[in-house]
Amino acid sequence: MGRVSAPVAPERDPGLQPERTRLAWRRTTLSGTVAAVLAARTALHGGPSAPRILACALCCALWLGLLLVAHARIRTLTAPGHPPALTPRHATAATLCTVALAVSASALMF
Repeated sequence: MGRVSAPVAPERDPGLQPERTRLAWRRTTLSGTVAAVLAARTALHGGPSAPRILACALCCALWLGLLLVAHARIRTLTAPGHPPALTPRHATAATLCTVALAVSASALMF
């Protein structure tokens, strides 16, 4: 009697996941850019005041922080070989920048 072998699952293409993750980082930075631009527009609309300029500067600084973290991750994902996992420090920085940018931009609306 012949041996029946178990069906072999096709191998996952490891090149697709880093590409999707890179695109997700690009979308995140685009969203952050839109929030920062709208925050700056709102701060300067109707005459700038000191608190509005301060909130706008904070939004821009947070946007730059998010951009730096995203760029570092995108560069890691495009490097040859298996990309390492996102470090907790970078994940925390990206999360804090995103949330703080959203809160700062929302504060300018009121």
